Formats: sequence, C-alpha cells, structure tokens
Amino acid sequence: MSELEDSAKAHPTIFFIFGGTGDLTSRKLIPALFNLFLDGWMPEHMAIVAMGRTNFTDEKFREELLKDINQFSRRGKADQAQWDKFSKHVYFQVSDINQSSTYVEQAERIQKFTAEAGTAPNVIYYLAVAPRFFGAITENLAKHKLAIDAERTRIVIEKPFGHDLQSAKELNKQLCSIFSERQIYRIDHYLGKETVQNILAFRFANSIFEPVWNRNNIEHIQISVTEQLGMGNRGGYYDEAGAMRDMIQNHILQLLCLIAMEPPVSFKADEVRNRKVDVLNSIRKFTPEDIKKNTVRGQYSKGWIEGKEVPGYREENGVNPESNTETFAAIKFFVDNWRWHGVPFYLRTGKRMHQSSSVITIQFKDVPHLIFPSEAVESWQQNRLIISIQPEMSVRLQVQAKRPGLEMTLNPVDMLFDYNGTYTGDTPEAYETLLLDTMIGDQTLFMRGDQVEAAWELLMPILNTWAGKKSLSFPNYSADSWGPETAEALIAQDGFHWFTLPLKNTKK
Repeated sequence: MSELEDSAKAHPTIFFIFGGTGDLTSRKLIPALFNLFLDGWMPEHMAIVAMGRTNFTDEKFREELLKDINQFSRRGKADQAQWDKFSKHVYFQVSDINQSSTYVEQAERIQKFTAEAGTAPNVIYYLAVAPRFFGAITENLAKHKLAIDAERTRIVIEKPFGHDLQSAKELNKQLCSIFSERQIYRIDHYLGKETVQNILAFRFANSIFEPVWNRNNIEHIQISVTEQLGMGNRGGYYDEAGAMRDMIQNHILQLLCLIAMEPPVSFKADEVRNRKVDVLNSIRKFTPEDIKKNTVRGQYSKGWIEGKEVPGYREENGVNPESNTETFAAIKFFVDNWRWHGVPFYLRTGKRMHQSSSVITIQFKDVPHLIFPSEAVESWQQNRLIISIQPEMSVRLQVQAKRPGLEMTLNPVDMLFDYNGTYTGDTPEAYETLLLDTMIGDQTLFMRGDQVEAAWELLMPILNTWAGKKSLSFPNYSADSWGPETAEALIAQDGFHWFTLPLKNTKK
C-alpha cells in the first residue's frame, strides 16, 4: 500500500453534503466517492450523510443514488454486491439549514460515529448549494460548535466564490471568522483534471522544458476553452454571471497561473499556491484604454449545431430578451516579470462555439536563421507545445521534420503523448482527485483566499466597464462559429491567429 493510500484509508471520515438531492451530488459527488471506494481509497470507517428537505428514508435515498450511479459513473452500471457494501455507509438526513435541529442531529451523528470508530473522525462539510446559503450554514456550524476542531474539520466551497471583488472579500471574511484557512477548500474541478495536473509534471519534472520556458524562446501563449452547449436550464444563473465570471475568473486564470508560475521550492500546498498568487499579482492591470484595445465580448445568435437549430442567447429560457451579458470573452494579458516580459497571453472562452475543447498552445519563436531553400519549407510552422485538456487528453510537441523522399522537403510532425494510447484503464474524474485530497488534507489543488481576491481584482475593471456600457452589437456571432470577428482582430493585430486542434475519435 502506498503512503498516499495509507494516509487516505487510515483515518475515519464523515461527509456531510448540504444539497444532498441536487445535481452535483447525484452526477458528480456520489459517483466520485463510489469510484474511490471501488479503487480502495476510502477509509474503513466512513459515513456519507446527504442533507436535504425531501422526506427520504435511507433506503429510498440509496435506491435513487443507484440510478444516478448507473447513469453517471465512469464505470457504468454498478456491481450490486459492491454497491451494497458502499451504500451501507450512505445516509439521508431530512434537514433545514435554518433550523437548529439540523445541526443538533449532525452533532449526534458525529458523536455516534466517533464512538463506533474509536477516535475523532475527519469531518467534511460539503456545501453543494447556492452561494446565498453559505452564510446561514457556516453561522449555524459555528453556533453549534461543529467547526472548532481545526485539525479534523474541513469545509468545501463550490464556485462561484463571490459575484465580484467585494462579495468575495465578504465571504472570505465570514469563512475565516469561523474556520482557519487550512480548513477551507475552495474547489475548482478544472484543477482536478489529469491533463491540468500534468502541466506541473511536464514543466518541473523534465529538464528539457524549463530552460526554454521564458520570453527568450516563447513568442506567445493561447488558452482557449470553448463549448458547443448553450444555456440548458442555467439561463437564469448565467444571465447574472456571463463568460467572464463563469469561466475566466476561475478556470482559465488557474490555467494561466500553472503555465506562468515560477518553479516552487517544493510541492507543498502553500508553496505552490504562493507562486500562483505571484502570477496574478504580476499581470498588468487594465486602464480604460487597455480594456478597449485588449478585450472582446460577444453574444451568440441562433444557428445550427450538428444539424439541429438552436436559439440565440436572448431566446434561451431564463434570459432577459435584451440581455447585455456576454457569452464570449477574449482577453490579451501581459505578465510583467522577468520571465514573461513582453509575451502576450491570449485567453478566450465562449458558448455555442464550433467545437467543445480546452486547449493550451505555447508557440515558440522562429529559428533565428533559416538555412533551407523556400521550396523546402512551403508548410513551415514554428514549434508549438499543445496541451489538450478535453475532450482529448494529450500533450503534443509540433516540430519540423524531413518528409521521406529524395528531396529536402520539410513539414510539421507531432511528437504525441496521448493518455488513451499510453495508459490502460479509466482515468479518474476530477472530483475523485479533489475529494481524495480533501480527505487527506492536501490543499495544493484548491484556491486560497488571497488568490480568489487577486483574480477578482484583476477582472473588476473589465466587468465594471462592460456592465456600465450596453453593447450595441449584440448578438455578434452565430452558433457553431468561432466567435465574433473582433476576437480574430484582437490577435491578428499582433500577427497571430487562434489555433484549433483537430480532434479525432471524439464527440463534439
């Protein structure tokens, strides 16, 4: 047994999931915990207590969860014997977050569990609820002395963490008045993805990359996260958020930090997170003129996706027919430090795009002197390192090579690391990684309070400018396109273009 597995299994753990009947619990949390159980990562003494207002018995709730497991687990339909072993640890507590009786019952469950396990357990409160409920839950946990054990008690907060800088500061202040920072796990599922974690491995476990990872060798960097999906049933939420809050403030800035951060002294959580905060503090702040030149916003109109007609954003359920909310955002950032001075970072994200993908492209500078004749390099392109996060998980280095034949003809070829081709077996989903880290107390992949506030501080000038000035061009891109033409102009003015990665054997 590995040291990590031993530490995970060694200590009894009890999960309390607020929002136990919600989509996040049924689609992600319970399947993730079940898969951890199947892989031998869960402690012998464990309890998972889902909390909600529905009048479920334990047996009825387990029946409903089995349906969810069969539908959403990466392993497919559950083996009944394995499910029976796991589900006996799952309970449902009929509860109201505003009632003291809810927290009294929690205390009684912890007391009973402690007696059965013979030691004080790790207690994890997972807030799988809307942000407006965070305050009531945390205040009641404090009132009933359910958060006083700083060594064993942890709280997990889902995004969005605040709606703007002020609300993020207020939420941090409230949480830190009850919990210490080491107890707070601000979760961003993107950081649990295998390819995202591999960014650190590729950068800092291989001597060939880090020496060229700087302004002397890299021309520019692109981070592109695009979605074919529209609003579904999230129109009401999204119309208050928009692409900037929904994707850039958390997911995409996290990716930028991993690409741009300095080498940490060690892999300890705070050392890694310190380097991420350094990146955010180094990004050039926006002036009003910068916002005009270096940002683009867009909103999609109706169109056709895979042969089906889809509505425009303003026709989606829950969306204001005159909405000024952006469904597309593109930004050019500069990281003002010695490593990255002058290197542009281009970020873009959008809904109803031509392709669903998350891709990071690092383009290296051209060779200083081209020795080959023009007829030999008709398809010449600069070296690129392409990190594909989803749906294809791969890292490819594009280089020039000689084409077979008697003539000296060069063309680009890929040196490819493909997860599916390299490893056998299912890849753990992001929530499996993050829930395991929560159990063992590893905060490396979780955002710290100052990091959240630094991200909001960076984006607030843009958000305030966009909110204060209604776009007269919306909608300005059609469904199944690559976004508004102004996004192409944003990068073209520097002599570059947006890269797209052909995805093979994957669904859009």
